[in-house]
Amino acid sequence: MWFFDHLASGFTRPTDPGRLQLFRIVFGTVLTARFALALGQGGWGRLAPGSLGLHLAEQRFGPRRARLLVPVYRPALITRTIAAAVLAAGLIPRLALLVVLAGAAMELLYLKSPNAVRYTLLTGTCLLVAGDLGHGLSIEHAPSASNAWAQCLLVLITTNLYWNSAWQKIRSRQFRSGLYLAQWVHTYTQVREHLPYRRGQYIVPAIVRRHLGNLTDRDIRIWRQIAATVIAAELALPIALLIPQTMPYAVAAGIAIHAAFSCLKPRQLITFSGLTTGTYFAFAA
Repeated sequence: MWFFDHLASGFTRPTDPGRLQLFRIVFGTVLTARFALALGQGGWGRLAPGSLGLHLAEQRFGPRRARLLVPVYRPALITRTIAAAVLAAGLIPRLALLVVLAGAAMELLYLKSPNAVRYTLLTGTCLLVAGDLGHGLSIEHAPSASNAWAQCLLVLITTNLYWNSAWQKIRSRQFRSGLYLAQWVHTYTQVREHLPYRRGQYIVPAIVRRHLGNLTDRDIRIWRQIAATVIAAELALPIALLIPQTMPYAVAAGIAIHAAFSCLKPRQLITFSGLTTGTYFAFAA
């Protein structure tokens, strides 16, 4: 397996630098979409005078530090969005990447659950340590060891992500029983018309709400089977992605799983799903 060969060689074996260059394009595209979406639905006015966001920032950092954040907040939103697009296009990629990572890290100051931000910073750091990010939208395939360490690091991070997620689900009796998913879909079915910002926030198909959103014993049984399938997939995907014979099937399965769960919270999961499936490029030899 190529991954262990690279470990044994101390990351001196040549690899295809195009794998990381493709991920750089995905990374920039996903972050462009995320940053652009963050401008709407309250993001632009998050720290406006008298807003709840500003009040919470003052409670957390103190009035003086919070006021220092206010004048740079909106310019930072615009700058990081432009930088992400520049990164995807491959123009001054390393400088653009630094700006993107700084713009993403800014969200740690005010998001309550910044897990997507942490994953963004981790995968972005893998690009940062890569020796050849490429230029423009052209992809280079001449064997080189310049991206070997970064590629292996990206594989490790995604493998840890999947296995840690599976472990957390295994430890959760509510998830394993199917109750978590069944209750989530049932509750959403009941309150969906009363939710603010419904458009783009949740896109659970009507057929799922109609046939699996009633919290019956049958629904819970089906959701239990789905939960078991998700756990098994998260455990198997990293290994299957590294094996050339199973990689196409693993990619298809991974994309299908992420697409299904993105229906629950598409805006929140766009970064996680987009970047995770993007790292599949790094699993290829």
